[in-house]
Amino acid sequence: MSDLSSYFIFSKSQRNGILLLVLLIVIFQWIYFFVDFNTENKIPEEDSIRIAHFQKQIDSLKHVTLADAEFKIYPFNPNLITDYKGYTLGMSVEEIDRLLQFRKTNKWVNSPEEFQKVTLVSDSLLNKISPYFKFPDWVKNASKNRKSDFNTSSASLILKDLNVATLDELVGVKGIGEILATRIIKYRSKIGGFFSDIQLKDIYGLNLEARKELLNNFSVITKPERFIYNINQASVLEIASVPYLDYELAREIVNYRLLHERIATFEELAKIKGFPSEKIDRIALYLTLE
Repeated sequence: MSDLSSYFIFSKSQRNGILLLVLLIVIFQWIYFFVDFNTENKIPEEDSIRIAHFQKQIDSLKHVTLADAEFKIYPFNPNLITDYKGYTLGMSVEEIDRLLQFRKTNKWVNSPEEFQKVTLVSDSLLNKISPYFKFPDWVKNASKNRKSDFNTSSASLILKDLNVATLDELVGVKGIGEILATRIIKYRSKIGGFFSDIQLKDIYGLNLEARKELLNNFSVITKPERFIYNINQASVLEIASVPYLDYELAREIVNYRLLHERIATFEELAKIKGFPSEKIDRIALYLTLE
């Protein structure tokens, strides 16, 4: 037993050392439990409340911005709807494809009713987007002028082909004299035949009233045979063959296409210096985006 007790007999210096060690352990434990070492990222409570308040305001503004972006629609020509534009309007892939296939035949929709007939969109979607349809002036005026004819089956109007109209036939239209009739025929020959009635807008001196009267009697029925080029693949010379574009402008279009990888909408072309943006609807007759 005496041998065992010898292990628990310490000298004075050893006891002092043990006492100091115990004291240090107690001090470190106290520091560990009662001192917060995370002072680096600690934010005062007042600042934390202020940050939370600002974050709520930011989140609120984000919701308002997203809501505006989702429902904000600007006037547009439904004939120039692209895949992306149709998607943002709420059209299905099938509805967009029907419109694009219709446009590839070089035909145009001229009213909300025609748009629905081609795309088969629902009444609810048509009512939502049709107020923003923006048709050319000649469409709206021609529609008003022909309304009574379309409402009576017995008095349906038979239009003559604008691409084969003679000088005498054109002169016979009210407001179309020999000078205007000659200009129409010369311009028709210059562009290789009219693709659409909207090209009458390019005849110098042919005012709205005379054009409206002309469209009461004539329309493009037989279209000229012409290859429609893909603007994202066509060469400079192919684009320059479009009646409204020259070689320099065609080269600018190709440079723009290379810089931006592709042209998504015809409206983009208006960004090119010198591009006749007022003639986009006519230029679109000769080019496709896909």
